Amino acid sequence: MTRVLDPQRLSPGLVLAASTAMLVLGVVLGGMLLADVRLPPFQVLDEAWARWITSLRSPFWDGVNAFLNVAGYRGVLALHGVLVAALLLRRRTQMAIFAAAAGIAVLIFTQILKAGILRDRPENTVVLTDTGSFPSGHVASSAAFLVVVALLVGRAWAWVLAGFGVLAMMVSRTYLSAHWLVDTLGGVCLAVPLALLLWLLSQNACIQENRDVGRLLSWRARASRRRRAEAHPGSGP
Repeated sequence: MTRVLDPQRLSPGLVLAASTAMLVLGVVLGGMLLADVRLPPFQVLDEAWARWITSLRSPFWDGVNAFLNVAGYRGVLALHGVLVAALLLRRRTQMAIFAAAAGIAVLIFTQILKAGILRDRPENTVVLTDTGSFPSGHVASSAAFLVVVALLVGRAWAWVLAGFGVLAMMVSRTYLSAHWLVDTLGGVCLAVPLALLLWLLSQNACIQENRDVGRLLSWRARASRRRRAEAHPGSGP
């Protein structure tokens, strides 16, 4: 895990700027819904997107999105729990705390907003859903998990995969008519800033912890090689 994890320190200014922009957008969208939950200003856009995306339905894409429907919420929550457990087993306590806090915070705030806004879902949904359409819980949970992984891995490819995964989940939720397009955007505007802001508070401790564990493992590996060499002095090249 030492070689896989390589968390990088992010610029506080950039994190605060990006997080603020997304949170403001989310608040604006939520405020519009609170003002008129049945006919917000973007309802025309939502309906136009819904008509187009559902026109693409086919048996193949139905199967793909049925899988994403399960994987994007229960699956992601399970993976998030496995990630936290793996970090604890590998002595990354600070990283585990960060990962758990991000997942739990996103889950709680998503449910609070759903219950507070109570936007109706599209009428032709093809999957079982709970009450409240804004924000999308599938998108929020997936975004939280993928951003957490990208932050801990600390490599460009992880961010690319995270972006692709979030976009795929946004499209999937509208394809299944489980959410309006703006609902999926709301999930992103909630989950990503929360994960980034929590990382801003945790990054120094997480980065130092990863370095310390890496040094300890390297020292143990060198000590183990020395012991093997001493036990078998004639086995070397």
